[in-house]
Amino acid sequence: MHASKKKINSLYKKEEKTAWLMLLPNTLGLIIFVFIPIIFAFYISFHSWNGLTEMKFLGIKNYLKLFRDTSFLKSLLVTLKYALMYVPAIFFLSILFATLVHAITNKMQQVVRTVIFFPYCVSAVISGLLWGFLFDPLNGYINQILRIVGLPSQAFLGDPKQALTCIAVTSVWINVGYNMIIMLAAIKDIPKDYYEAASIDGANAFQKFIKITLPQLKNATSFVLVLSTINSFQVFDQIKILTSGGPNSSTTTTVYNIFQQAFEQNKLGYASAQAFILFIVLMILSLIQLKVMSAQES
Repeated sequence: MHASKKKINSLYKKEEKTAWLMLLPNTLGLIIFVFIPIIFAFYISFHSWNGLTEMKFLGIKNYLKLFRDTSFLKSLLVTLKYALMYVPAIFFLSILFATLVHAITNKMQQVVRTVIFFPYCVSAVISGLLWGFLFDPLNGYINQILRIVGLPSQAFLGDPKQALTCIAVTSVWINVGYNMIIMLAAIKDIPKDYYEAASIDGANAFQKFIKITLPQLKNATSFVLVLSTINSFQVFDQIKILTSGGPNSSTTTTVYNIFQQAFEQNKLGYASAQAFILFIVLMILSLIQLKVMSAQES
């Protein structure tokens, strides 16, 4: 009996060692390429540094400068506007598409699901170039359609009032398929007995959706909302490709402003300070969302 326990313990130890060895490459990757750069960025946020010369210690001057920097404050406002467009749109569309795909019971479900998810597999550069062509004010397909139906052409990316909306449309098109898959997986986990009982009670499709589907999607909706908020505050690729922050800085979000400070003006210390302020804002927003969702669930 004692010998068998020793064998079991030795097997557990071997499995534990194997598990640690399997995790070691990813752990080292996180330490080298994520945690060390974060610590270094936090360190240089207290310095003035262009990446070539010696660092000059400034203390918290970079952080104090942020609150007087109109370009940074404007970029936060632009990012907030973008988030208010992007997050609700992708949230409701992902639920809508997931519900519609789930309602398809034949082989067409796989086809429709693949079509909606496909843009997520396309690189951001190709997606940006595609939508840049669609939004072209002279020869873009969207303006050609508007002319055919007798409506005036639009400037789209050339108009400060429309450019940010165009960026949001592009981002939703790219990411809605991924969020739809999350919602669809959550819908498939809902027991069919709930819907059968509701049908016996005479509930229609809308009532089933409101009373059964939505309440059962709480965990998925929390994940999608937090992830979408984080993504909205980190948008960069689409802006770089489509507008480069213009026109008139109307699409210069905080991340793009950080990029300009770091790699165009060579103010790496000041850019790092902006990045950590953005991190704090994201953390606060995520905690608020999780708090609200947990309060609603309780």
